[in-house]
Amino acid sequence: MRIGLMAGATAAAGNGIQAIVDYAKMAEERGFSTIWLANIFGIDAVGACAIAGWDTSRIEFGTAVTPTYPRHPTALAQQAVTTSVACDGRFTLGIGLSHQMVIEDMLGLSYAKPAAHMNEYLQVIAPLLKGEAVDYAGEQYKVKLALDVPGAGEVPLIVAALGPAMLKLAGTYADGTTTWMTGPKTIESHIVPAISSAASEAGRAAPRIVCGLPIVVTRDVDAAREQIAKELAIYGMLPSYRAMLDREGVAGPAELSIVGDEATVRGEIQRLRDVGVTDFNAAIIPIEDGSMDATLDLLQSEL
Repeated sequence: MRIGLMAGATAAAGNGIQAIVDYAKMAEERGFSTIWLANIFGIDAVGACAIAGWDTSRIEFGTAVTPTYPRHPTALAQQAVTTSVACDGRFTLGIGLSHQMVIEDMLGLSYAKPAAHMNEYLQVIAPLLKGEAVDYAGEQYKVKLALDVPGAGEVPLIVAALGPAMLKLAGTYADGTTTWMTGPKTIESHIVPAISSAASEAGRAAPRIVCGLPIVVTRDVDAAREQIAKELAIYGMLPSYRAMLDREGVAGPAELSIVGDEATVRGEIQRLRDVGVTDFNAAIIPIEDGSMDATLDLLQSEL
């Protein structure tokens, strides 16, 4: 299991482009596999990956995730391929639907038939990321073109998928999935079997399973869970994450997070390996003084 670090979803990486670049350099020096950038309402994750990738030499970059609805698939493909060139091929594009409250209430777009939207989106963007021409006519997208970006190679694609329809699409058209607020029991019993079956039926290789969870090595577990409950409360309310928390049998993000002393945290990391996670996306939540370094040190020792 590869271990990477999340930037943009917690305070761990700091704020601003320079902070992300510095975080990526630190992660590369420590030997981490990947920096995953969240794309919320701040810095554009794909663009930030290009900037940080230009200033590093080994570490992979990925988005977790870039919402599809606001971006035409050809535009996002063009941006992703360009970013991959800037990263010297060390870039994975992660895409997702986002949430109804964002797409409809904030952006004023329709969130009707999200699986149908993603189905069409993938049939346009997936070939473009492989360097292939697209000739597609659907209800939402009608595209006939090819991209020509000097130095481009194939860009891996993963899809944020939690429900059966999305997992089927991810296994059929993409290289894997990335999850957030989804625990090991749910990954083992639901995520891995569903996407693996779809990938097998489509003749694709075993899918990449990227699992993002909050994590911290701390002496004060109660205080840590209380802080996480406050900072990440929204993820217990959004329907897609709420469904995964309910499936896991936990009340909210605080209970799902990997929190505790070194032995406890190591045990939870091993459990992720055991259930089929290929990539752990560690979203460090700094609590008391020293907890950030203690967590980085432990994660580094697990590489």
